[in-house]
Amino acid sequence: MRPDERESILREDAPRAQTARERRELENLHEDLRSSPMRGVPLPLRLRNFRAEADGYLASLGGPRHYMLRLREIEAMTAAHEQALAVERERLASTVSPGHFPETWRAVVEEWRFDEVNDLIERHNRWYPVESRLPMDPRRGDFVLVNGRDYRLPLLDAEWVLARFPAVAAEESAAA
Repeated sequence: MRPDERESILREDAPRAQTARERRELENLHEDLRSSPMRGVPLPLRLRNFRAEADGYLASLGGPRHYMLRLREIEAMTAAHEQALAVERERLASTVSPGHFPETWRAVVEEWRFDEVNDLIERHNRWYPVESRLPMDPRRGDFVLVNGRDYRLPLLDAEWVLARFPAVAAEESAAA
């Protein structure tokens, strides 16, 4: 073993002089403590309604949970459908006469395919309670409400489209 290596190993735990940076950091810490409004005041108790358990730690290491990723994907796909439907409606409104617009729009809407997003919605409705550990509500005999609403998402269909984009020509909707 080299002498300088031996000396560095032997002095690992030995006290040493503070560096200028360490002195500045210590001084800043003391200043923060002096100017703190919580100085001399007991910290409030933060009661927690849970116990830290191994499965919670394991779940936190995996990143966003499956239902979170699925909800994000559902929102993105729904927004893409809304945008495409708005473009198609504008195209139809400019090419079809106002008298024929409602039945033409309904025909387009009836043919519109939502298979991929509806598959995600069905999986969400099936697995969300398990993946989010949603508790049961004994009064309702079902899972508890999430933010005051049922966790189940409605499937996208022609009624969903017509609620957002009514089957009236652009001139009629502007006059109303």
